Amino acid sequence: MEVTCKAMPYEAFKDNEYIEKLVKELNESGANVVVGSLDKLINWGRANSLWPLTFATSCCGIEFVSLGAARFDMARFGWEVARSSPRQADFIMVAGTIVNRMAPVLRRLYDQLAEPKYVIACGACAVSGGPFRKSYHVAKGIEDIIPVDVFIPGCPPRPEAMIYGIMQLQRKIKVEKFFGGVNRQEKQKEFLETHPVPGVND
Repeated sequence: MEVTCKAMPYEAFKDNEYIEKLVKELNESGANVVVGSLDKLINWGRANSLWPLTFATSCCGIEFVSLGAARFDMARFGWEVARSSPRQADFIMVAGTIVNRMAPVLRRLYDQLAEPKYVIACGACAVSGGPFRKSYHVAKGIEDIIPVDVFIPGCPPRPEAMIYGIMQLQRKIKVEKFFGGVNRQEKQKEFLETHPVPGVND
């Protein structure tokens, strides 16, 4: 059986020119083997030890609380360390209705999250305003207040849906480039500048 790599026969690896060309291509594309391995190791650790911020404003919060119970047991995924301080949390799951008066508080909590920070919009209210979409006092989704990484639809979403949503965040973290990738902080800063919230940094 002939072993091939990139449609090249095994004998091609004996050719020094081919190996030098492959190394040059890897270096030019920035996919250094050592750095790539470190990326995978660091992202594996980050993705499997996500600490949520305890933040819930309505019925979605009750569903999120059930993740810590025996039936769903989010501890098996490494998410059980729910923190009450944003400075010790990795992501904020906005579980519930955000009214306009709550928007500056939500932005302030987001600003205090430790880097790198992530956001999950959980439930119809956080995604689009939900049943209160046409009311004057409820935010029409939180994507105009803070940048959102994962949306979980439902009113309220079941705990299984929340687990799936956090697993999607894990997958997103695992494919990030920790070294030499797109700078998340620059993108977040650009978002915050283009989406001002009254009452924040006034």
